[in-house]
Amino acid sequence: MSNENTLTNKRIRVRIPQNYHQEPVISRLVSEYGLTVNIKAAILGQNAIGDGWFDLDLQGTEAQIENGLNYLQELKLQVWDENNISDW
Repeated sequence: MSNENTLTNKRIRVRIPQNYHQEPVISRLVSEYGLTVNIKAAILGQNAIGDGWFDLDLQGTEAQIENGLNYLQELKLQVWDENNISDW
């Protein structure tokens, strides 16, 4: 039996560089990749100066999560998961 519709969770930390502050990066994870995104923690400089850091809990199918992570990779964002640091 296939588990392709089984929901799973993945906890990540993502760095959003200042030049992406006006881009709807997190919103696109929801609208384009069908993920449920819960922001667990965030650090963003006053007046959006500097990089932002977000601890996100992603919920979706494994394919949705993989596609969402590929999107972050395409943007060349730094992403950490529970196990390691990836400098995509």
